[in-house]
Amino acid sequence: MHELLPFMLALIIAIVLIEMLAEKLKIAYPILLVVAGLLISFIPGLPTIQIDPDLIFFIFLPPILFEAAWSISFKEMKKWWRIIGSFAFLVVFFSALTVALIANYFIPGFTLALGFLLGGIVSPPDAVSTGAIMKFVRIPKSTAAVLEGESLLNDASSLIIVRFALVAIGTGQFIFQTAITDFFWMVIGGIGIGLLGGWLFIQAHKRLPTDAPSDIVFTLVESYLLYWAAEQVHSSGVLAVVAGGLFLSTRRLSFLSSASRIKGLSFWEALIFILNGIVFMIIGLALPEIVKGLRADGIPLRTAIFYGALVTVILIATRMISSYAALIATVLFRPSVTPGRGLSWRRIFALPLLLGWTGMRGVVSLAAALSIPLTLPGGEAFPHRNLILFVTFTVILFTLLIQGLTLPLIIERSNLFDYGRELPEDEAKMKVKNHLVVETIRLLKEKQKKGQYDDPHLQKMIDQWEYKISQPEHLRMTEQTKQNYLELLESQRQFLSKLNKDTEVHEEYINWQIYQIDLEEERVRLL
Repeated sequence: MHELLPFMLALIIAIVLIEMLAEKLKIAYPILLVVAGLLISFIPGLPTIQIDPDLIFFIFLPPILFEAAWSISFKEMKKWWRIIGSFAFLVVFFSALTVALIANYFIPGFTLALGFLLGGIVSPPDAVSTGAIMKFVRIPKSTAAVLEGESLLNDASSLIIVRFALVAIGTGQFIFQTAITDFFWMVIGGIGIGLLGGWLFIQAHKRLPTDAPSDIVFTLVESYLLYWAAEQVHSSGVLAVVAGGLFLSTRRLSFLSSASRIKGLSFWEALIFILNGIVFMIIGLALPEIVKGLRADGIPLRTAIFYGALVTVILIATRMISSYAALIATVLFRPSVTPGRGLSWRRIFALPLLLGWTGMRGVVSLAAALSIPLTLPGGEAFPHRNLILFVTFTVILFTLLIQGLTLPLIIERSNLFDYGRELPEDEAKMKVKNHLVVETIRLLKEKQKKGQYDDPHLQKMIDQWEYKISQPEHLRMTEQTKQNYLELLESQRQFLSKLNKDTEVHEEYINWQIYQIDLEEERVRLL
C-alpha cells in the first residue's frame, strides 16, 4: 500500500494538470486523460492498478450518478420526457441488440448472451465527456436538456441489460417470464427505494442539528446507501440513486442551509472531478494489461482492434438511425414537443446527425466492463472476458478521439442551430432579475401596509429597489465595472490580512469577514 500511495498521488496531480491543459486547449479533458493514461502505462516499473470487479460499481457509480441527478434540471426533463425516454431506453436496447447480433455473427465462439453483455456495456453514451465538450460550444437549451436527461437514464437501462446477460451466461438459460418479472421489479423497486430513501433523508436533515460539514457528509453517504439498499433486494441500484437524487435535488431549499449548498457545491465538484479523472486515466493505464490477456487467449491484436472498430461503427450508425426514428416519430405524433422548434426543417433533420455524433462512451461502460466476474458460478473462467474488456476500451478510446475531437467543429461550422427564438444568456438572466426586483418591492410594500415592519430603513430599501426597476441598466454590471469591483474586493482582503497581523482582533472575525468578501466575489463573477 505504501508503494502504491506515491503513484496514486502523482496520478491525481497529473489529472489536475491535464485538466488545466485541456481547458487552455479547449479540448474535453476526458480525451487527454485517456491518452495520458495510455502513454503513462508504457513507463517501465509502474505498479499495476487492479480493481476488484465486485467493488467497481459501488466505488464510482453512486456518487457520479447522484451528483448528475442534482445538477440536471428536472423541469427540463419533464418537458422533453418523450424524446429523453426514447433515447434512454429504446435507443439503448436497439444498440445493444444490434451489437449482440453482429458480435454473434462475426466473433467466433461469441454467443448471443455474450453479445448482449457487450452491447449493454458499450450502449450508454457518457455524460461526463459530452458535458466537458459542451463547455466550449453553444447549443440550444432544449438539445442540451435531451442530452443530459438521456445520459442520466441510459445508464440504468444499459446496466439492466448487462445484469440479465450475466444471469443468462452464468445459468446457461433465459426464462422470458422470469426476466419480465425481474425487469419490472428492478425498475419499480429501484425507483420506489430511491423515492422512499430520499424522503427519509430529508426528514433526517430537518430533524437533526446538522451543519454544513455534516450535511455534505450525509449527502455523500446517501448516494451509497440508496445504491446498496436497492441492490440488497435485487432491484436497480442505479435507478434508486437517480430517483433519490432527483427527489432530493428538487427539495434542496427545504432542508439544506445556504452554507450547506455553497460548500456542498464545491465539495461535489472536486469529488466528481477526481473520480471521473481516475476512471478515464484507468482506461488508458489498463489497455496494456488487457492486451497481454488477449495474447494469452490467443487472439491477435489486429483482430481485436478490428472487432473494436466494428462495434464502434455499429454504435455510431445505430445511434444515428435511432435518432432519426425518434425525431421523426416526435415530429409526426407530437410536433409541439420537438426540441429546437426555432429550427428550419432542414436543420431539424440535420439535428439527428448531432445527436448521433454525441455518443462518446466513458465511465459507465468502463465500470460495467471491469465488473465482469473473473469466473462463472461453476468456477470456470468467464468466456471472452479479455476480449470484451479490450473491445470496450477500444470503443471508449475511438469514440472519445474521433467523435470527441470533431464534435465541437461540427457544431461550430455546420451552422446547425438558429438561436432566434432563444433569449441570449445575458437577457435571460436580466429577465429573472427583473422578476425578482418586482416581487421584492411587492413584498416590502405588503409588509409595510400591514405594519409588520417598523424599521426606519424600510422606506429606504423600497426606494432602492424601485430605483433598480426604473433604471434597469443599473442592474447590469459592465466588464470594466466588474473588474474594478473585483480589484476592490481583493484590496479589502489584503487589508484584512494586514489587520489580522497588526491588531488584537480575533482571527475568527477576520476570517468571517474574508468569507463574506469571497461570497460577494462569487456573486459578482456570476453577474
